[in-house]
Amino acid sequence: MRFIAIGGRSDFDKTKSRADELLSNVDWGMDDSIWDLYGVRGQPVSFLITGNDVIVGNWFGAAGEERLRQALDELVALDA
Repeated sequence: MRFIAIGGRSDFDKTKSRADELLSNVDWGMDDSIWDLYGVRGQPVSFLITGNDVIVGNWFGAAGEERLRQALDELVALDA
């Protein structure tokens, strides 16, 4: 499983530092165009995307550890 984080509309180092507290194994990129692609108007926002690029869930706002773990477990089950 791979995590991709887009650090946009914020300082890259601050964004990366905060996300590194929450997740490991994250690929980082800076590209504000992704915000428009997914209709994002603010952060935090999360999207769950399968290995074949299907969006299976998303939410705006912070997610606690329990919700994030449950969502990722469901995503892994879909990709299995």
